[in-house]
Amino acid sequence: MSDTKLYYTIGEVANMLNVNASLLRFWEKEFDIIKPFKNKKGTRYYSPKDIDHLKQIYYLTKECGYTLEGAKERMKKTPDETLLSAEIVKSLNTIRNFLLDLKSEI
Repeated sequence: MSDTKLYYTIGEVANMLNVNASLLRFWEKEFDIIKPFKNKKGTRYYSPKDIDHLKQIYYLTKECGYTLEGAKERMKKTPDETLLSAEIVKSLNTIRNFLLDLKSEI
């Protein structure tokens, strides 16, 4: 994610998280903390903060197996810890994939 961009379209965010745009719209309805900017046409623009929240939701629901209610509860109790855990898991997966690629080349 580039630090120079202030807002990202729903398509860009969906590609970042490797999910469908419809799932992002669903999460927007379910989680009060996701508030993308909408222009007059209704086009959504997500801030980096929104994207961090979406990453937390993705981590909790898709990787940890939380229900939506469980994810909401966890994010209310320990929001910073959840984001840190998600970033650590992402980094470890990147390292793992790199090592597997390296192993296959040897």
